[in-house]
Amino acid sequence: MADDSFFLIDIERILKEKLGAKYKYVPGFLVSYLKRIVHQDELNVFLRESKDKVGVEFLEACMTFLDAKVEVEGMENLPEEGRCTFVCNHPLGGQDGISLGYVLGKKYDGNVRYLVNDLLMNLRGLAPLCIPVNKTGSQSRDFPRMVEAGFKSDNHLIMFPAGLCSRRQNGVIKDLEWKKTFVTKSVETHRDVVPLHFEGRNSDFFYNLANICKFLGIKVNIAMLYLADEMLKNRHKTFKLTIGKPIPWQTFDKSKTPAQWAQFVQDVVYKL
Repeated sequence: MADDSFFLIDIERILKEKLGAKYKYVPGFLVSYLKRIVHQDELNVFLRESKDKVGVEFLEACMTFLDAKVEVEGMENLPEEGRCTFVCNHPLGGQDGISLGYVLGKKYDGNVRYLVNDLLMNLRGLAPLCIPVNKTGSQSRDFPRMVEAGFKSDNHLIMFPAGLCSRRQNGVIKDLEWKKTFVTKSVETHRDVVPLHFEGRNSDFFYNLANICKFLGIKVNIAMLYLADEMLKNRHKTFKLTIGKPIPWQTFDKSKTPAQWAQFVQDVVYKL
């Protein structure tokens, strides 16, 4: 029988890979807490049950597991031809990414790819839909090359240009500043940009934790550890996805800097 362990969530293995020799200093109670907060056992039951599913079929299984439903407005705005860059706000970190891949994957027969955090590559069912992005680890030198290859491919791309989930800033829950990569690369590869807005929010605990870490100057994204917990708190919900009209790549001319165009598209998304 094949070894299933490589596609299951294994906090100890991930910590060893990330920390190397320093792992021995991590106290056992902390490892146990992390396993609990990422719902390792519960999620591994699901991963075992869906181990033969990949791509859109795996996303469909995720939707069922989370009992997530998505109401889509603006399906008529999805282009029938060409390659596009789909950009969306990132309110949740779970159901938003899964729903987007599911809706667009079904529409385009699995011909979609996410630019994602490399940790998600541990999920075998998701891996075929991913272009891994790890700007901090050993892949950092490969980052431009992988992004380049993704944009030059025939796949539609799904991006969350904020990079992180939305945060609460001045009482408003909104994405952080959007990175300009999707603008520069879409122009370079002649891809129209399709703006998407996903409605949803995480718990007050999540936003407070993120803000405390920021206030204390903690560089590690501790809030990310709680995303699985947030995802399961958001079970049994219906979400709304709004699809805007495609923005032709020619729009992004020299009248604004790429960063200003990124802000322009972010504003469009929040008006959807």
